[in-house]
Amino acid sequence: MTLAHRIRSVEDQVAAVRDGFVSARDVAEHHRREITRYEPRLKAWVELTDLDPGENDTADAADIVPADGPLAGLSVGVKDIIDVRGLPSRCGTPTTDPTPKDRDADCVARLRELGAVIQGKTVTTEYGYFSPGPTSNPFDARATPGGSSSGSAAAVGAGTVPFALGTQTAGSLTRPASFCGAAGLVLTHGATSLAGVTGLSGSLDSLGFLAQTVEDLAFVHRAFFADGHADRAEAAEQPDAPDASEPSDLTVFLWEGSGMLNLEGTMVRLLRTLPRLFESLGAQTAPLQWDDHIRTLVDDHRTVMSYEAAHGMGRGLGDTRALLSGQFRQLLDDGDAVEERDVTEALFRRDVSLSSLNRCLGANGLIVGPAAKGPAPDMTTGTGSPELSRPWQLLGLPVLTVPGARTVTGMPLGIQVIGPKGSEPTLLRLGAALEPLLRALPSFSDTDGTPTLKEMKW
Repeated sequence: MTLAHRIRSVEDQVAAVRDGFVSARDVAEHHRREITRYEPRLKAWVELTDLDPGENDTADAADIVPADGPLAGLSVGVKDIIDVRGLPSRCGTPTTDPTPKDRDADCVARLRELGAVIQGKTVTTEYGYFSPGPTSNPFDARATPGGSSSGSAAAVGAGTVPFALGTQTAGSLTRPASFCGAAGLVLTHGATSLAGVTGLSGSLDSLGFLAQTVEDLAFVHRAFFADGHADRAEAAEQPDAPDASEPSDLTVFLWEGSGMLNLEGTMVRLLRTLPRLFESLGAQTAPLQWDDHIRTLVDDHRTVMSYEAAHGMGRGLGDTRALLSGQFRQLLDDGDAVEERDVTEALFRRDVSLSSLNRCLGANGLIVGPAAKGPAPDMTTGTGSPELSRPWQLLGLPVLTVPGARTVTGMPLGIQVIGPKGSEPTLLRLGAALEPLLRALPSFSDTDGTPTLKEMKW
């Protein structure tokens, strides 16, 4: 029996290593073989680590493949804007320094401390924006994996690693998770250190996790934040973050996208099933009636993102700016045209909207809606739209992408769950209950008989 058949989850893997049924090195080498096997088709990796220390390497074998810890033997992919010692951070562009980093980003160091094995750097779009890398979707080589955490999402979706780090500034993790059939968690803005991460916008950048299931995400999340790790001060300022132990304690506000995108029929049909699914879990549902705020937040997100990118990263690019893609240069040009007053006003409106949303959700409310317009589009059309993520990212909220639903052609459809700051544990509990229900649904077709959103009568 193969390792893959014996170990069904991250928790099972850690238990198997702890109990001596398999070694951490055997698990790490199994995943390295899977990475190597699928890489010619997937193209998800920029560079892999050496799992064995060389003669001149100051690290020993136990540092590279730890034999114990809460995440012993967990193989991890790291988005190539996050520093890993011994490897460069190229950020999907030739304009960066090819010199290997001499220390890990804080989030990578934390995972090593817990016993994880860093398998290497995964492909990102250029500086985490739109210009795509070579990665293909694990379910259809002609389809996009999304952006910018594309390599991490594809590697996890293909099953070559059980866990990966990503980031989100607009829709950089939620959308790839949806397209690649992975579970994804965008952490509350400011929940943990981003030291060693090449960010695009300080007001928007958040760390994110990707795994094969929500339960795997929850297991790693608990370990990562155990023992008071990381600065949760910003999240702690939100006293109304729900802490419901069961879905029946929650009110789920169903969101259909506020008309920002013309959702595809498969996604509309999936959304139509949600009231019944939550009813089976005992959760109350109600429509989210907050469209005016959402549309304003989308516009304000663009303002803040372009301004901070131009006045931060853009100022340090110098002559290399001419080497960037037209998409990224346009972002910087747009940011150069934004006045500081515009950003101040956008952030003021953000704070007003956050207070409004907290009142709307009450003590035990969460939002559930589409993670993307539909299944992954053809790669030639780009990486997809981040519009469905922009409002929540500007508000700094945690977001969970729940996998499981499929189209008749086998393409994944993701649902996103949004909660108040600091509500990650509650999002994960609800997502773990929702995921098997989504996996049990029949596949969705995009037919002329698909009801419109107005006909769904939420």
